[in-house]
This record gives sequence, structure tokens and C-alpha cells, in this order.
Amino acid sequence: MAISPQTFPPRKRRPSAGSFISPKLNDINLLHSLLHLTTQISSINRSTTLLLLKRSANAVVRKAKLLAVLFEDLIRNSDSGLTSSSSSSSFLLCLEETYIVLHRIKTLIEDCSNGSKFFFLMQIETVADNFHKLTGELSTLLDIFPVHDLDLNDDVQELVVLIRKHCLQSKPVIEDSETELRNEVVSVLESIKNEIVPDRSKLASIFERLEIRDSSSCRAEIECLEEEIQNRSEENSKSEIVALIGLVRYAKCVLFGASTAAAASSSVEVQRRKQPSELVVPADFRCPISLELMRDPVVVATGQTYDRESIKLWMDSGHNTCPKTGQTLAHTELIPNRALRNMIALWCREQKIPFDAETVTGRPISRVTNKAALEATRMTALFLVNKLKVPITNSQSMEDSNAVVYELRFLAKTDSDSRACIAEAGAIPLLVRYLSFDVGVHSPSLQVNAVTTILNLSILEANKTRIMETDGALNGVAEVLRSGATWEAKANAAATVFSLSGVPAYRKRLGRKTRVVNGLVQLARCGPEGPRRDALAAILSLAADRESVAKLVEGGAVEMAVEVMVAVPEEAATVLEAVIKRGGLVAVAAAYNGIKRLGAVLREGSERARESAVATLVTMCRKGGSEVVGELAAIPGVERVIWEIMAVGSVRGRRKAATLLRILRRWAAGLDGVEIEGFSTTTMSSATTVVVPTSNSVAQ
Repeated sequence: MAISPQTFPPRKRRPSAGSFISPKLNDINLLHSLLHLTTQISSINRSTTLLLLKRSANAVVRKAKLLAVLFEDLIRNSDSGLTSSSSSSSFLLCLEETYIVLHRIKTLIEDCSNGSKFFFLMQIETVADNFHKLTGELSTLLDIFPVHDLDLNDDVQELVVLIRKHCLQSKPVIEDSETELRNEVVSVLESIKNEIVPDRSKLASIFERLEIRDSSSCRAEIECLEEEIQNRSEENSKSEIVALIGLVRYAKCVLFGASTAAAASSSVEVQRRKQPSELVVPADFRCPISLELMRDPVVVATGQTYDRESIKLWMDSGHNTCPKTGQTLAHTELIPNRALRNMIALWCREQKIPFDAETVTGRPISRVTNKAALEATRMTALFLVNKLKVPITNSQSMEDSNAVVYELRFLAKTDSDSRACIAEAGAIPLLVRYLSFDVGVHSPSLQVNAVTTILNLSILEANKTRIMETDGALNGVAEVLRSGATWEAKANAAATVFSLSGVPAYRKRLGRKTRVVNGLVQLARCGPEGPRRDALAAILSLAADRESVAKLVEGGAVEMAVEVMVAVPEEAATVLEAVIKRGGLVAVAAAYNGIKRLGAVLREGSERARESAVATLVTMCRKGGSEVVGELAAIPGVERVIWEIMAVGSVRGRRKAATLLRILRRWAAGLDGVEIEGFSTTTMSSATTVVVPTSNSVAQ
């Protein structure tokens, strides 16, 4: 068979420092540490039930319990002072080495108790050999242990001899049933690799013998396997672990059915190990393109940060602009944002979730794939999509659909292969059914799960086309934007628009849909901070298309940006800059009342916000003429603030600030030489030329 147990080499678990470094303690403290360590080993065995290699684990635990008697006797003797022999350097060295061996035994038992059952089953021979090697090391230490030189009673001396004898007789022990179970798992993986759907009864038997009996234990097993991937460096072994994850994920759906988010969050095991998809990731840690937790954040020429994989895909698709700001990239160099990466790693550690940091060479870790894993994912997606094809007739069927859609949402979050398999199975038209207002009223969580699944699917470039070509998909997303049952649903609908607008042709289509534009503007105006940022990001993306800008201006995007500038100055100023740049006099007129707020951003905003504000004011002054310049000049201390940006702002900010200062100086001198819609006016008198239409004269 193509897959063999030997493809699963030993786990490279990162041990604690105490596993290989002996404690620098005096004799009595070292004895107490050894006694405490043997007690811990015994308690591990009592508190957990080992499923595999019970005989090997129980054997070493029994030896640890017997050693505890030896250490207790030595501690009692120390009350009257240890003999010179017991205080010798060789005796202390023997105790220190014993501590190291016992600590390694404790670590191995913990791995067997708390690690992945499937993984340890596949490398059961190696684990059994590790137990045997540690027993041999313990035997060697007992051979040189100065039993006769210590003041030990006869019973304890005989006990040491007995332990030594048992260690010498030790050998690796694997039950026939364990070997048979491992071979059955290998057989199932091979059948999946050959695109053969595994027998349900055979799957049920395997999972029952591994004591994986419900959805929560499947999730815990998947998380353990994902941790194993984090602890490995060889791509081949990672690939085989990915196959096991695919197997468990498929069996979870087939054997135990889909589970809702509430059921997942109530699981004790899930609470023990969290995943990024189950947490509220801070906005600064999410990639603006994929909206996922950044693993390898990099900075582009505009100063914006993206995940390396996402921005690389964006550039490889032929784009030469910054996705967030719409500015043309001066260069395509990607600079690692190490400070942010360290902050993300620290946050992940606090949340107890795995973090795939970049390699030492600075190259991102490549995605691991496997034929068996891919086929398992395809089978899982097809199984779930077929469950969705059943018509909704009552509240119970809606609840069942919600559970299935939640599973699809979680699966679509994992990787590109999963997204492709779900879409190829025909999920998108079925998901669109759950975006309606009625579904939101009767089952808000179903609507949220459906729109979030579509969002996750849209991350894959090929799926963008599938979504845009699916009847009712855009209308459904627009419906959720405008009347979604929850803020989460509306935010994810906005994020879906942002994702789809990454393709220029789709950006035009989205920008022409009044319902989409109005929904985004309303969400940005009234939503809480997270959904508001998602809506502003989508509006900014649409603003890269000149035809879409007219719709944005008509929909009130300019007034909205002015209103929310106090709450989110950086995003609002960036949106305003993009819309004003392509929106003509109507956009300038709409932004006229926001000049003072832009002045406040110049004074108090971040570097990025100040850059956008000064660029917006330059465009407004050029297009709006004297009335706009006069309104700006009326802001107290504005020239000083502009001088400050010229001194310490970004390169682009300094250039724009210098231009704005020249405009103000010419206006103050009575020289109106600003550009007005394609032509210039020069007025030597003190009279101003008003070119900004009043609010009453703006075309509605």
C-alpha cells in the first residue's frame, strides 16, 4: 500500500527546559524534587485513562511509585544528616540524571494521555520503543546507584534490586489489537486516496475503539492533529497528518452529524484549545484582503500591512495598486512587519491557539497538501452539500440546515482546497437561499453562517466568478447588508463585497447596484466599530472605479465619511480622498461642510490619516476654488499644522502639504490660480470666485 505506518516518524514535541537540564539544587532539595516528580507521574496515570500502550505506561508508572519509596527513605535519613558518601559529587550526579529520565517519562506519558489518538496510533512502535529506551536508561542509573554506601534499611535495598531487575526484563510491548487497528486506519486512508468512499460501519468501529464518540471529541482530535503539524518540520510527515485531519473531519460529519456553533463553544475540549476562527480577532491583526489572522504580515509601498500570501496573490493577479488605499504601488517589495508579527504571536500564545510564524529565512511556510486529505475534503463537502438539498419544511429542518451550514462555514475557513471542493459540490446556490429577510427573522444564526460561508468561499479567486454568476447571489448579499438580522451578518456581507470587488470587472458591477452602495453607506454610518470598518473598506474598494464613484456620491458616501470622521478618522479620511479624487464638483460640494473636520485630522490624526486629509484638501481646493480655500484658511493655526506635516509627515504627505501651503499662500496674496474642472482662473482682485455649488443646487 502507498501509505504505511513508517510515513509517520516520531513526534518532535518541544519539551520543557526541565526535560534535559537537571536542577541545580542541593541534595535534600533534589530528593524532594524527585519525590514530587514520581508523585506527579503516578497522578497522571490515575487522572487519565491511557488508550494505547497501557502495559508499557503502567510498567514505568509502577517503577516510579517504587522509586518514591526510595526517595522517601533518603529524605528521612537526611534529618540526621547524609553520610559523606551520599553527599559525594557522583551521588548527586546520579540523582540529577535520574531527575532528567523521570521528567522525560512524565512528558511521554502526558503526550500519550493528551495528544492525538490517531497520531500516536500511527507511530505506536516508535512510542513503545521510547518507553523501552527510558526504562533502559533508568536501569543504567540504578546499576551505579550507591545502594550499599547509603544508610538504607534492608527492605529499601531489596526494593532497588527489584526495580533494577524489572528494568532489565523490560521490552517493547504492542498489543495485537493495536497493530490491527493501525492497519485498518492505513487501509481507510488508502481507499480515500483512491477516491473510494470508506464503509460507514468500518469508520464507526475505528472511532469507537479510539473512544472518539461525538462531534466534540472529533474537534478535539482535529485540534491535537493541528498541534502536531506545528511541532513538525518535515513536509512529508506534515502531509500525512493532514490526511488524518481530513479523515477525522469526514467521519465527524458522517458518523455524528453537523454541529452548531453553540454546541462547539460548549465543548470542554474546544474551550481548552481555541482556534482563530472561533475568536474575535483584533482588527489590526486581520489581513485587509482575506480578513483572516495574519501569519506573515508585510508592508507594501503605501505603508499598509497585509498577509504575505494574500498580497502576493493580489500582485500576481496583475494588480499594481494598494488594495486598501487604491494608490499605485511605487514598488512591489514586501517588507516584513516583524513588530506586528511579534504582537500577533503574543496574542495567539495568550489565546492558546497555534501560530504559523514565518521560517528563519523569512520565507512563509508553504501550504501542506495530500491526495488522501484532498479526497477526504471533497467527500466531506459533497456529503454536507447533499444534506442541504433537502427542502426546508419546518423549524426542525431549518435547525438541521443551520448545523450543516455551520460545518461548511468552518470547513471553508481552513484552506483553498476546502473552498474549491465546497464550491465544486454546488454549495453556493444552496447558500443563497439562506440570505433572505425571512430566514434572518426565523433563524438569525443560519443567515450569519450562510453569508460568512460565502465570504470564506470568495477568498478563492475562482469562487469569485462562481458567486458573481450565481442567480440571486448579489441580491442576497445586498439584502443582508440592508436588513440583516445581526451586525455580524451585515459586517460579513460588507466583507464579501470587499472580497468580490478585488476583480475590476466585478467592482464595476457591484458599484452600479444601488442596493449594495446604500447598504454599505448605511452600515458605515450606523454600525458599531467592526462592521463600520468593514463597510468603509468595501466602499474604498468600490471607489477605485470612476463609474462607481458617481453612485457612491449619489448614495451619500461623502456625507457619511464626514460624519464618521470623528470615530474612525483614518478610514474616513482615506475614503473621502478616494471619492473626492474621482467625484467631481458634486463630491466637493458634499464634502464642503467637512473641511473643519479634515483640519482636525491634520492636527490630531495618525500619519496615514493626516496624509489622506491633506491630499483630500488639495483636491478640494483645486476643484472647488476660492470658497473652499477660504474655508480652510479660516481654521486657526492651519498653516502651522501644514508646516508640521511638511517636516515630519510621510513622503507623500510632505509633498501634498507643500502643495496645500502654496495654494493657501496664493489665495492670501489674492492670486486664485487653482484648477477648476479642467481650466484655471487668475483673479488679481480681492474678490473670490465661488465655484462650489450650494447644497440646494447640487443635483439630486
